Amino acid sequence: MSQTTQDKNILITGCSSGIGLCVAKGLQSRGYRVLATARKQKDVDTLNSQGLESLQLDLDDSESIIAAFNEAMSRTGGRLFGLFNNGAYAQPGAVEDLSRDTLRKQFETNLFGWLELTNLVIPVMRKQGYGRIIQNSSILGMIPLKFRGAYVASKFAVEGLYSNLRIELADTPIYVCLIEPGPIVSRIRQNSLIAFEKNIDTERSVHKEQYRGTLSRLQHEGPVLKSTLSPEAVLKRVIHALESRKPKIHYYVTTPTYVIGFLRRVLPHRMLDRLLIGGSKKGKQ
Repeated sequence: MSQTTQDKNILITGCSSGIGLCVAKGLQSRGYRVLATARKQKDVDTLNSQGLESLQLDLDDSESIIAAFNEAMSRTGGRLFGLFNNGAYAQPGAVEDLSRDTLRKQFETNLFGWLELTNLVIPVMRKQGYGRIIQNSSILGMIPLKFRGAYVASKFAVEGLYSNLRIELADTPIYVCLIEPGPIVSRIRQNSLIAFEKNIDTERSVHKEQYRGTLSRLQHEGPVLKSTLSPEAVLKRVIHALESRKPKIHYYVTTPTYVIGFLRRVLPHRMLDRLLIGGSKKGKQ
């Protein structure tokens, strides 16, 4: 790589828990200067108390994004080797129960905020002559799944937008990578439960009875699937994306992602749909 050890600065969103926290700590222990961000100031204070250099960044707020970026550039002397966009949440609910505002909120966090931050970072990387842009997508950026329409739409959009960015940056030394985890230990279900109860009118929905299964899954303590991995599995892929001379375009994480990646290539759409519908009926949506 052309950067020195002192220039191994990486900005990470969504570090209050789970994947973001694990990656921030893991990269810091590996010698990177990590700028860990979180939406709430209390989480920023907690990160600082844990020895991480932290900033407040709310992906739903342009002023917050710009302020955090400017502060990060001030601290690093205007140099940034990597960006890991991880901050996101999952809005459960049937597509027909999603309001325009609810879907907009999902995209504000999971796509629009990422885009705004990425577009601030790109000129820095162009000027310095190197950089890595890593997006934490999902297995649900590859397939649909019942009652996950808002999250699926946002992750499909992430896959499309950053695949396009990769092509547009192909003649530069800036690499764009997509990480596609399946089930990972995190707080995503707890946060999804809050979004579900806030934004979905279950009592008036034709899916009222089926939503009982959704609530049961969201309220379940611990992993729902045996294939669930720790966030260290994502950290391993982030390290490769940062340190490989030629990082991969897609990084699969967990067995379900590898299986779905294969089935999506070989099965007709309707047959894959039947498999996904069958999995949902078994309570694995």
